Amino acid sequence: MKVAVVGIVGRTNAGKSTLVNRLVGEKVSIVSPVQQTTRNTVRGIVCEPRGQLVLLDTPGLHKAEGRLGKLLNRMARRSASGTDILCVVFDAAVPPKIEDAGWMERVAKERPAKTLFVLNKADKSPFCESGYREAWDGIAAAHRSSGAGFPQPAWVKCIASAEGGANGVQDALFSMAEEGEPLFPEDIATDYPRKLAIADVIREKFLARLHQELPHELGVIVKSISEESGRWGVKADVIVNRPSQKPIVIGRDAGLIKNARIRAQKEISSMFGVKASLELWVRVEPGWMGNERLLSEMGYLGGEI
Repeated sequence: MKVAVVGIVGRTNAGKSTLVNRLVGEKVSIVSPVQQTTRNTVRGIVCEPRGQLVLLDTPGLHKAEGRLGKLLNRMARRSASGTDILCVVFDAAVPPKIEDAGWMERVAKERPAKTLFVLNKADKSPFCESGYREAWDGIAAAHRSSGAGFPQPAWVKCIASAEGGANGVQDALFSMAEEGEPLFPEDIATDYPRKLAIADVIREKFLARLHQELPHELGVIVKSISEESGRWGVKADVIVNRPSQKPIVIGRDAGLIKNARIRAQKEISSMFGVKASLELWVRVEPGWMGNERLLSEMGYLGGEI
């Protein structure tokens, strides 16, 4: 059977999480129009007759600001290393940006053995395929003379948001995979820790309502999960950076937090096949994005401390 570990990378909001969910066939990574939605590396596992693909959905590369932003960029770069295939996702509905060129530069300099460039949002107009190919040609020309073994990425178009829109990506990845033994059991879609998965679901529901108001200053920590006869009682803290943000998250007559709680509760129940009840508390933690203890609780530091 064919097996590969695939690093899914690209700038923030290029559609990486949508692509991972489409390839896996179920939701393993949260999706939002807000940038920097994915904050941890999520493993999605594709099992089918051809073999197994282990997909690492990474935080999007962006202009880093503060401790958290630098952590997310480091996680994205680290997750791209040591994979069998590097899959770079571009939002081709817009012309290439500096972060897109940055990933191309990385491919040209580091020369991974196998690289797939995915031009996402192929249903949009304009579709800037030529702009990305020209950007790569320019970067490649500047680096090609610096040694042997220069990479020749494969290219594929994709509509990650549409049913069947990622089939070409899956075919390309399997064609690049090598023969090997499966890395995970066939019946799991992800090995992402459930506390982090639940925290992501809760944060997604807030982001859907808050949009650009305070997305990057909102964190979630799942404090406990009590289990009894198919019922889960989940307690979580919603972390904000300033006292003025607390009423925004709660909403008028507690409407926003209630809506987020109900929607998250429903999705958690569906994800884990249980009857979930969710208890949310909003907590002000000034400067939490630079607090290593809180960042560790949210899973952003891994084994650093």
